[in-house]
Amino acid sequence: MARHADCPRTEPDPVTRLPIDPILPELVSALRSHGRAVLQAPPGAGKTTRVPLALLRAGIAAGRILMLEPRRLAARAAAERMAETLGEHPGQTIGYRVRGESKVGPDTQVEVVTEGILTRMLQDDPELPGIGAVIFDEFHERSLNADLGLALTWEVRGALREDLLVLVMSATLDAAPVAALLDDAPVVTSEGKAYPVETRWRETPPRKEERFEQSVAALIGLALRETEGGILAFLPGEGEIRRTAALLADLPGNVVMHQLFGAMPLAAQRAALRSEAKGQRKLVLATSIAETSLTLPDIRVVVDGGRARRARFDPSSGMSRLVTEAVSRAEADQRRGRAGRVAEGICYRNWTRGGEGALPAFPPAEIEAADLASLALDLALWGAGDGADLAFLTPPPSGALAEALALLRGLGALTDAGLVTDHGKALSRMPLHPRLAHMLAMGGKGAERLAALLSERDPLRNRGTDLSLRLRALDNPGGLNADRGTVMRIKEEAKRLSRFAKGPQHSLAEQAALAYPDRIGLRRKGDAPRYILSGGKGAVMPDGDALAGQRLIVATDLDGNPREARIRQAVALSEGELRGLYADRITWVQRCDWSRRDRRVVAREEERFGALILQDRIWKDAPPEALTTALIAGLRDLGLDVLNWSKTATLLRARLRASGLVDVSDAALLDGLETWLAPFLTDQRSAADLKRLDPTEALKTLLDWDQQQALDRLAPAHWVTPMGRKAAIDFSGDVPEVALRLQEVFGTTTHPTIGKDRQPLRMTLLSPAGRPVQTTTDLPGFWAGSYADVRKDMRARYPKHPWPEDPAQADPTLRAKPRKA
Repeated sequence: MARHADCPRTEPDPVTRLPIDPILPELVSALRSHGRAVLQAPPGAGKTTRVPLALLRAGIAAGRILMLEPRRLAARAAAERMAETLGEHPGQTIGYRVRGESKVGPDTQVEVVTEGILTRMLQDDPELPGIGAVIFDEFHERSLNADLGLALTWEVRGALREDLLVLVMSATLDAAPVAALLDDAPVVTSEGKAYPVETRWRETPPRKEERFEQSVAALIGLALRETEGGILAFLPGEGEIRRTAALLADLPGNVVMHQLFGAMPLAAQRAALRSEAKGQRKLVLATSIAETSLTLPDIRVVVDGGRARRARFDPSSGMSRLVTEAVSRAEADQRRGRAGRVAEGICYRNWTRGGEGALPAFPPAEIEAADLASLALDLALWGAGDGADLAFLTPPPSGALAEALALLRGLGALTDAGLVTDHGKALSRMPLHPRLAHMLAMGGKGAERLAALLSERDPLRNRGTDLSLRLRALDNPGGLNADRGTVMRIKEEAKRLSRFAKGPQHSLAEQAALAYPDRIGLRRKGDAPRYILSGGKGAVMPDGDALAGQRLIVATDLDGNPREARIRQAVALSEGELRGLYADRITWVQRCDWSRRDRRVVAREEERFGALILQDRIWKDAPPEALTTALIAGLRDLGLDVLNWSKTATLLRARLRASGLVDVSDAALLDGLETWLAPFLTDQRSAADLKRLDPTEALKTLLDWDQQQALDRLAPAHWVTPMGRKAAIDFSGDVPEVALRLQEVFGTTTHPTIGKDRQPLRMTLLSPAGRPVQTTTDLPGFWAGSYADVRKDMRARYPKHPWPEDPAQADPTLRAKPRKA
């Protein structure tokens, strides 16, 4: 946008030149020639406040300049700093919009917004009328809204707005993948001129018995003694900040301590951003909110606790949980850089130098670990399906996206075909997670209070799980010892949300059930307060909790443990309330299943809501085919050994295996149970019944008539001896074998064979007492060879039996020699 004659001064003050200033002409040139660019600049270079003004001054944007910030505090601070540079107040040339607050006027030319606002603007009008440039600041944080905003903006630029300038700015992210995503956008790099920062590591890791807050407080104390200037200490969350602050109660008189986290009142946040009075020393205990964008005056020292808190979504449980984990090297570098913005600095790290290599290089992108319900709804509104055709630097994980789509269908926001319903469109216009938006649209008066409460942190600590107690705390914070700042924020948010509250009046429990239809819990049998949730997962309530005896609850806050989530907030739900809300989803289901515990078929009729069984009874007239199907499932679980494998059945299976006519391995028989065994399962219902079932006749059905004839040829059950006796063939070993008295095969000059390959039949020749004396697969060779030694030994042992010198010419016999007269 060209600058008007009365436009305010936008030239940087030469006295306050920043490291980013020398490369601004190159950046403007890249955007003028390519319409897109990636700016890589280290923390403290000045990109957040200098770049928008440089683009405004150059007049290359065909409309307002929109700059995205990941946090409300950063958006306000950036706008206020730029306005101050121009000698103005926010709302004039420079404005900002964040959730619940807007300072934008008719003359605003640079607008700083939080990232979610861009998505709403794009959904309302994809052409982005009046916008000439979109700047994605701090893109290295890889927030979900930034990834989605860039993907949608890039598609709009390609399809509707070739004149739209797109600039991605990052401090630590590898610029090459982003540049490639933007069709090989030019990369402009600012080396920066940060002051040197000395890094000091711990000599030994913190002791196991030492709490995290204690180790950080000790490190802060060391920094206060060894250094001068302001100190910025990084901790993962509000709880750790408050506990560390309590440990630092006895600070020197000249040290002014501030806390800095997203949920703080705005006035307290701004106090942390102001310079202290002369002679005073600043100490700021902050979350990752202070890693980038914000300028904290007078900071010369950084104390890095080494931990970060992230939301992680588990698609298998459908739950998100906050996890505290080690920082990445990129985050540690960001934090370290805060110490070198105004002078030479020092960074204390709460880990050893040797532990540095174990840190991950970068934190995960939010899209990889977050609940994707809002993203899935935005993609559906955009008509983008699973987003495969959009320019995502990291595509949405399929499992988490599928879980999100299932939730949206359950809320009525999407059709089964994935199309957005009118209800879904209404939900998308609310500044809430789709769960809470659905509750607000359907829950009636009071739903806005619950939506605001569930969007904020718990105003009560260690007061059990009862959600109704939290609502009462909004009206009586002092009597319940609630956190007043949190209560105030909840009330303010409820006022903003009240215009969205629709529908007939519902109870608190019904409102919660509207938001969490998959987290309605039914108490399991037993003493412990364990619940099965309607979505299929398990949850446990603390012992002794006021709600622990309730049969039905709605769990509104869970820790997300994938094995058994711990219930942190819940409300009791009556069965009448459940039936009133979800009568259309409560159905009778008939099922026959194999019970591993009872080792038998169980046939039941169950009244179900999702995974909850509200009532059940015996299914007295279950059809035989259903019972048989369940029994077969049990047999597959138990294995074939549970059957009564008689000698006949064992021999038949061995013959079938040897013949090669059919596959009778365990895997094949188990896979084909429905074909060969099911017809013989008539009245069996348990493992004990199966133990009495001889599978011989069932095995025979595996062969047709021709195969049965072939079986007798390829794997006969008997070998007929020279005396006409049928000797059973044993197929249980590696080769077929027959055992018989040696004298019974006298006169046999050709060794018997079996099967289509004429495999020699192994013969175990027995003594008159039935003991093995020789095993052979070459009977003529035995006669001509080792028989002589056998004869010599056997004649002495069994003189009454014939032992001819030439057995090949002798007659077979089973008799002893006749007595002499």
